[in-house]
Amino acid sequence: MGFVSEHKRNLFAEKIQFRTKYLTVVLEDIYQPHNASAVLRTCDCFGVQEVHIIENQNTYEVNPDVALGSSKWLDLIKYNDGAENTKTAYETLKQQGYRIVATTPHKNDVMLDDLPLDQKTALVFGTEMRGLTDWAIENADAWVKIPMYGFTESFNISVSAAIILHHLSEKIRRSNYRWNLNENEKIEILTSWAKNTIKSADLLEDEFLKNI
Repeated sequence: MGFVSEHKRNLFAEKIQFRTKYLTVVLEDIYQPHNASAVLRTCDCFGVQEVHIIENQNTYEVNPDVALGSSKWLDLIKYNDGAENTKTAYETLKQQGYRIVATTPHKNDVMLDDLPLDQKTALVFGTEMRGLTDWAIENADAWVKIPMYGFTESFNISVSAAIILHHLSEKIRRSNYRWNLNENEKIEILTSWAKNTIKSADLLEDEFLKNI
């Protein structure tokens, strides 16, 4: 096929096997684009396919110097249509079977290693200065914190996401949970990847589907 090289098709076939929607990331009102873009890069590196972006007060734009093209391999779902975008995101994710996990200390929190992964998990990260909104915290299903032994109270959001996703993505891959994509999801994502690599994307889809 002339649209996508054989090397690229082989690379897609390799990487799609490690993609997952079992874990997903939710960013609530992130206003520093370099930090959010670093989270996108981390999601791609650990095979987390979907990132949900809640825009209440701040609009997020990808910082290409930080994301390094990672956004074109991810599915970015934005919530910005109303006054209660966090609530809309939570409801949508719960309808899809996700447990909502706020990444913040709480009276009922658990350490990262003790977080149960027996169902799909949405990890919610807040803004750099104030963290998650009270509503996002109180309406989560669970709360997780990273073990810390120094004087500083918290990690940068991009560091926090990297630590949590590294730990949990490795944990699900060692488990018996059905963390990998189904065949329809694979076809949909492969088609999207192919479209994002060429200029004549409108000519691609039918041709690409014949060759996967």
